[in-house]
Amino acid sequence: MDDKKIIIILVAIVAVIAIVGFAFFSGMLGGNNSDLGSTHFKTKFMEGDFVGNVTLANDKEKFMHSYEDKEHKITYNISTVDNSTALMEIYEVQGVTNPEERTINGNDWNIYFTQAIPGNDTKSNDNNTMNIIIAQSQVKKEGYLIYMIVDGKSDVNSTGNTFGQSYTDYMQPLLESITLKKMSGVPHIYDEFGLTEEQFAQQMDLIHQYKAGNTSALGGSQ
Repeated sequence: MDDKKIIIILVAIVAVIAIVGFAFFSGMLGGNNSDLGSTHFKTKFMEGDFVGNVTLANDKEKFMHSYEDKEHKITYNISTVDNSTALMEIYEVQGVTNPEERTINGNDWNIYFTQAIPGNDTKSNDNNTMNIIIAQSQVKKEGYLIYMIVDGKSDVNSTGNTFGQSYTDYMQPLLESITLKKMSGVPHIYDEFGLTEEQFAQQMDLIHQYKAGNTSALGGSQ
């Protein structure tokens, strides 16, 4: 067995979503921001319209693009991978569970709500806790992911469900505009973690054992 344990795999996800740690949270309800306008974006695997004035922040990777709403302190990370379902199973080990299932604009989405503390700052308060919505869709052999990361100092209110302003006024309109595209050369999830296909399959087997009730399956990963 390769010495890259599941916890190391989980830490590697930071490069994809630019956050550390997960937990559930609740917040305040918001209003309607339908008057903010929209910003169109287009990649080889997905296109749609963000709510508000959103600019490209990072476009160095072929399969991941980052966008920023500076006024409302929101970051969007858009990515694709061959097996986004496996990625969400890894997230579930960290507590990101019970997605809302929605069919929007002909696409089936799993909507996850969570929060994180940026960087290595272990303090949790209203000023630095980031509120996060993850929208995931798997279409045959290609998965699509949208991470909406709301800064702790954002004026956008959030809750851990579909009633919060961050979802109703920002994420939902985005999903309603999305067109998913099939593309060639989609990265393999195991490559993203620096593992072989066999090594990744072994790690996923441990996760499946854990989810089935064998809580000792990941004991050696701590």
